[in-house]
Amino acid sequence: MAAGNSLNHGDGDGSEASLTSLEVRFAKSPLSGSRRRLIREILDNHEQTFFLSSREMAKRYKVDAATIVRSVQALGYERFADFAADLRRHFVKHITPYTVLKAATQEKRSVTDQVQHCLERDVESLSVLRSSLEANRVVELAKRIHGARRILVVGVDLAASLAWFLAYGLTPLGFDAEAPVGSTGNLQHKIDLLTEKDLLVAISFGRCLRETVEAVQRAHARGVPTFGITDSSTTPIALHCDDHLIVSTSSPSFTGSYVAPMALLNTIIVACAHLRPKRALAMLSRTEQEYRTGTRWYQDPLRRKGTNNNKKKR
Repeated sequence: MAAGNSLNHGDGDGSEASLTSLEVRFAKSPLSGSRRRLIREILDNHEQTFFLSSREMAKRYKVDAATIVRSVQALGYERFADFAADLRRHFVKHITPYTVLKAATQEKRSVTDQVQHCLERDVESLSVLRSSLEANRVVELAKRIHGARRILVVGVDLAASLAWFLAYGLTPLGFDAEAPVGSTGNLQHKIDLLTEKDLLVAISFGRCLRETVEAVQRAHARGVPTFGITDSSTTPIALHCDDHLIVSTSSPSFTGSYVAPMALLNTIIVACAHLRPKRALAMLSRTEQEYRTGTRWYQDPLRRKGTNNNKKKR
């Protein structure tokens, strides 16, 4: 994944010795010999399987897609997507940008195929978000944002781009939103200014970066409400925040993908705008004239009439 995600720096949640949900399911499942061997192979080759679709996984192990789906269902999963999410969560603490790229290079794909595969995975992530997102929970977050005096959005490394986007999108709507940049000390000072009337939104995925998790813990110590955006209900961000939304960053790219997280942030901004549309329109009207006629946009210098003719006469 990307910096700010599980595949780069950052400490885990300290539960590395405990069994994951996938391990428990596999140990307790009444899988037949052939299905058990199939799942075992998938688990043992996690670096090459965690980002595969059911069709691609079936092709890899020379079985039909139905066999993959039935084996996954025998583990207790209703959908392959649920199994894939658990497979990624199970191995995410072992995955690094190097291992992701190494696994991708071992696939027999051309560069063009790699590009197409990356786009297909992004489309799948958007599809999962569309089918699984509870819109009412986004509206609830929008209500929290409306009720907050200040909103501090925390994202570290590449996740800082998400934090900045959300804060920037909220500001024109009249919210006092900020995504702190700079040192850890600067972030801590910003948190220390918050009260129970404010809101801290933390964005991190996988094992989650230590600085982001500690920001949530510091806010909690001050009685500040917290909300997380992460990729699993078992991540440190999900466990430490008051509430959270889940979105996938899964991708065959060593950087991970923020396509689905960006889509989720857009829904949050839309919800905030339409929760109180008159307020939003009033705020945006302040810059309407500038957008239409101001110096915000680039304009080519006007050419004086006759310039070319004068040059020719000279």
